[in-house]
Amino acid sequence: MSKIRVRYAPSPTGHLHIGNARTALFNYLFARHNDGEFIIRIEDTDQKRNIADGEKSQLENLAWLGMDWDESPEKPGAYGPYRQSERKEIYQPLIDQLLASNWAYKCYCTEEELEAEREAQRARGEMPHYGGKCASLSPEQQAEKEAQGLEPVIRFRVPRNTSYSFEDMVKGEITFESDNVGGDFVIQKRDGMPTYNFAVAVDDHMMKITHVLRGDDHIANTPKQLMIYDAFGWARPTFGHMTLIINSETGKKLSKRDESILQFIEQYRELGYLPEAMFNFIALLGWSPVGEDEIFSPEELVKMFDTKRLSKSPAAFDQKKLEWVNNNYIKAMDLDALTELCLPYLIKAGKVEETPDADRKAWVKRVVGLYQPQMSYAAEIVEVSQLFFEEHPVLDEAAQEVLAQETVPMVLSAFKEQLTDMETVDAAGVLAAIKAVQKETGVKGKNLWMPIRVAVSGVTHGPELPETVELLGKEKALAHLNQVM
Repeated sequence: MSKIRVRYAPSPTGHLHIGNARTALFNYLFARHNDGEFIIRIEDTDQKRNIADGEKSQLENLAWLGMDWDESPEKPGAYGPYRQSERKEIYQPLIDQLLASNWAYKCYCTEEELEAEREAQRARGEMPHYGGKCASLSPEQQAEKEAQGLEPVIRFRVPRNTSYSFEDMVKGEITFESDNVGGDFVIQKRDGMPTYNFAVAVDDHMMKITHVLRGDDHIANTPKQLMIYDAFGWARPTFGHMTLIINSETGKKLSKRDESILQFIEQYRELGYLPEAMFNFIALLGWSPVGEDEIFSPEELVKMFDTKRLSKSPAAFDQKKLEWVNNNYIKAMDLDALTELCLPYLIKAGKVEETPDADRKAWVKRVVGLYQPQMSYAAEIVEVSQLFFEEHPVLDEAAQEVLAQETVPMVLSAFKEQLTDMETVDAAGVLAAIKAVQKETGVKGKNLWMPIRVAVSGVTHGPELPETVELLGKEKALAHLNQVM
């Protein structure tokens, strides 16, 4: 059996989307699990849609996620070039070969003529397709068209009444009828660039790609690519089409126009999500491990990846689950590393000076440590730790309800007295002070702790109260108390 070779082939028309990241990741896991090779090829034939730094963004974000690859534009191997725009010399002789063998022909129809044909077909209730107007032009007729200055496209001659079947790694056997693909399709544009379906089939063959694992929006392209393979007498690769990703809230296909969730890897990087967590989460979008566990290292995922466990049902993108996965990784992080990750967000928000001294940095580390168990991503530190950086907390409705209880004035007065008398405010001392308040007032449990928490921090839920008071310091804790008393 030949060595497994798979590819991720993005267009440099935008930044790395979650769906594309999943395609890359599943190809990567499949290759590494089988000691195969993972290739990156840039499909940049649509020059008008390419964006500056589109290719760079793709590669940088894949590397950030933790993937490496065996061949790419900046890491060439034996099957380059790795940008389609640089492979025209490879495509042209093959186009000429199809023309010579009558598998292809020149088409001089203008866009206006083609649109008029499609409109007439729609009016008759037919699916729009190319009717074959130029399929049988004589050399004299072709010469006449070219004398008029018409530049041709090259169309592939689709076999009639032919079935095309393939065994899909995910979906099982799939069959297409050739009469349903829309007629003879273009394989070379007027500017000489190949179209997607031609170039991808050629590249996959020339680069010895053994398995094509991609999103199921490509299923409709597969019969056209099979026709190219068959016309040249090439062996077909094994295809696998992953189910689409849906928004778990709406149940609709994940669309780049859906602004209810973040969809680009760069956005998660900017918020301080961890690459290992993103790697883990994306691996679970349409693939399931054996057992109930869901937190895995990249090495574990490589070891256990099995295409038989790719889902046949749509994968739900659940933002809350992503936050849960990332929180698991944050909780396991070294506190120094997490502090370094959080500091830029606090600096940007104006909470911490740009170059904090050692004492200030040590204090910030303790603040980060307080919130480490609950944080979902690094940027969240700015919001959750506001009480340490603002003069007085703003009380929400729930907090105000807590302070409206009958025993609250007595509890806060006693706690203020305890706090005022403390020479050194530390967590142990604060805990002892709260117990003294309980003994003095007879108030205990939620009615004791909650009013003190709300008065000092402004929120009903948060990190451990004694540690919170210690980090706030005596002066600030008393100022917060006075604000609500």
